[in-house]
Amino acid sequence: MSRIGNNPIAIPEGVTVEVKDAVVTVKGKMGELTQEFSDVDVKVEDGNVMVARPSDSKEHKAKHGLYRALVSNMIKGVSQGWTKELELVGVGYRASNQGQKLDLALGFSHNIIMDIAPEVKIETVSEKGKNPIVKLTSHDKQLVGQVAAKIRSFRKPEPYKGKGIKFVGEILRRKAGKSA
Repeated sequence: MSRIGNNPIAIPEGVTVEVKDAVVTVKGKMGELTQEFSDVDVKVEDGNVMVARPSDSKEHKAKHGLYRALVSNMIKGVSQGWTKELELVGVGYRASNQGQKLDLALGFSHNIIMDIAPEVKIETVSEKGKNPIVKLTSHDKQLVGQVAAKIRSFRKPEPYKGKGIKFVGEILRRKAGKSA
């Protein structure tokens, strides 16, 4: 059983946390995030955020850990930010961006052009002899993960040659090909 919900969340300098009417608002140098909550008590005291549950029922235990993790991610996001990096593995796979438009060449008959949410900063790195990398940065962890998953869904890595879009550092389970 996890006891994550009992740990206090330290509030770093430059970050303000407000709790009002079952809504937590976190403001920092990177931006502002809000999160509604239910079935738990969230309090700010002595530079820490504490999440408490009213009973030991299964539902309250689950929400206790959930909301503690969400508030912790919000605080880290507005102070440091979240980054996901995607690597395009395959001959002829390219990525470029103009502002918030991501242009992907993934071996289809046409390029895929995707509009990225304005809260997410996008950067593409292409070096000769290395796979292209797409960097996504934002203060909202959920949004960065959702955009990264959408980009990855265009061409998931396949298990035989490893071609496709994968997260940097992701280990793929490879399969042997046909035996002669």
